[in-house]
Amino acid sequence: MATQEQSTTDIWKCICLCVKQVLAKSLVDPTNIRGIGFDATCSLAVFDHKTDEPIPVTSPDFENDGNDRNVILWLDHRPEAETEKINKTKHNLLRYVGGKMSPEMEIPKVLWLKNNMPPELFDRCKFFDLADALTAIATGNETRSFCSTVCKQGYVPVGVDGSVKGWQEDFLQSIGLGDLAEENFKRIGGVDRVNGSYLSAGERVGGLSEKASKELGLPVGLAVGSGVIDAYAGWIGTVGAKVRLSRDQLDESVADNDVSQAFTRLASVAGTSTCHLAMSKDPIFVPGVWGPYRDVLIPGFWMAEGGQSATGELLKHMLETHVAYGDTIKEAEAAGKNIFDFLNDHLEQLAEKQKAPTISFLARHMFFYGDLFGNRSPVADPSMRGSLVGISNDKSKDGMALLYYATMEFIALQTRHIVETMNNRGHSISSIFMSGSQCQNEILMDLIANACDMPVLIPRYVDAAVVLGAAMLGAKAASTQPDGTTEPLWDIMDRMSKPGKVVWSRGNSGERLLLDAKYDIFMDLLAGQKLYRMKVDQVFKKSPHFNELQEDNSEDSEGESIFDLNWCKNIRL
Repeated sequence: MATQEQSTTDIWKCICLCVKQVLAKSLVDPTNIRGIGFDATCSLAVFDHKTDEPIPVTSPDFENDGNDRNVILWLDHRPEAETEKINKTKHNLLRYVGGKMSPEMEIPKVLWLKNNMPPELFDRCKFFDLADALTAIATGNETRSFCSTVCKQGYVPVGVDGSVKGWQEDFLQSIGLGDLAEENFKRIGGVDRVNGSYLSAGERVGGLSEKASKELGLPVGLAVGSGVIDAYAGWIGTVGAKVRLSRDQLDESVADNDVSQAFTRLASVAGTSTCHLAMSKDPIFVPGVWGPYRDVLIPGFWMAEGGQSATGELLKHMLETHVAYGDTIKEAEAAGKNIFDFLNDHLEQLAEKQKAPTISFLARHMFFYGDLFGNRSPVADPSMRGSLVGISNDKSKDGMALLYYATMEFIALQTRHIVETMNNRGHSISSIFMSGSQCQNEILMDLIANACDMPVLIPRYVDAAVVLGAAMLGAKAASTQPDGTTEPLWDIMDRMSKPGKVVWSRGNSGERLLLDAKYDIFMDLLAGQKLYRMKVDQVFKKSPHFNELQEDNSEDSEGESIFDLNWCKNIRL
């Protein structure tokens, strides 16, 4: 598995450069700025607990090569064995991450480091989620966010299911990380109001330190809000828009836009991967969907997080590995278009040329299942892979365009699978609020609306929704009163969100009916892959010829290795 590493030193330098450029171009007087918020990927940042210096996470030697690579990126799947070990504990806290941890979470990565680092180096480490590392660099305060710790580190808020300290000492002991419980969990943030501090989104961490002030070009003491994972900033930056779904545009005049509106709105934050976020008043447990998480955005409310491990990355991979990619990208550049717009235009031309009723008709007999990077939700199986039925010997641009369309179709159908699973378990999602560059792909947005049979809302600032969410964190921190109270986050979202546009489902059109049929096939391909894998694994379990391979090569004996054929029928429940 390829490693994915970054550096907090580099990241902070880029943030400082960006802030200074924004100030210069906007001509805003820095003294008029009242607050700043940070979001970041849910990546693990490692520092020396005595010196605060970055500790390298680069295997196998873990020596600093001068690049301060102390961040393991979220999509680094090195700790798959550690994740399996964690999930076999069946500890009660796993209920609050959809039943299983993922190698994309922080605790498996910490365990991987313990298993691979020199012991004396691991003993020097303290661990942050990247967003919390940035607020610590900005303020000097090691305050942790509920967003980071609850969503990715196995922290169960005090009072939830009998949790006393947030961190679960018996869990850490059971997986071999009992040393993190020493000194009241000091190396992972401590105990709230004892030797640590934990905040919901945007609550004031502290003021900008003198050092950070100089580096950013902002006033000393500027309010810094508790950070969030980047996808959660996308939720903040999109779902507060006032909506009247009987019109073509989001309507700023809608008066009744209280926080209960959020319960019907799924934030779909698309980039390399896609995160699907929904809020609820009460905890809703959905197997394979991370959460429910309390307090991470708004105190007292619960969040659920579904996701696709690769969407932008999947599209990129499927195109770049096709034999026609090299020539096609040159054509796109010559036409002054990016590859996606170029192929969308080409698909429309193909449909017109072949007198097809819709673009979907062109790929009607192509069935693609695209979990090339594993399944995050709702199957929660990182070993899932892809399949393609209907492949031909077509090496042309036309063939690549159809495979590209089939990939977008898969993304839309998997979105439906996630939404259906969440709604069948108690959520009430009826609209999807998109953000990220994929919003600019009209064919993909149309597919998602039709596959899910619900409106898809495109934000005013397509590329800036996540940044806008982070700015709202700064606004909340800036609203802090002497008694510690702040303006409710939803009120800030309601005030600062701008209208966008709506992509509507086409009802009972032919394309909708075709997508319904393809959804059934999508489910067959999903269940079929698990069945095929089980049949092959049974050979290894039963045959004496493979005795040497039997040592824990299959899934948990209470899980997939004993395959229940009824699973295929009940997968949507």
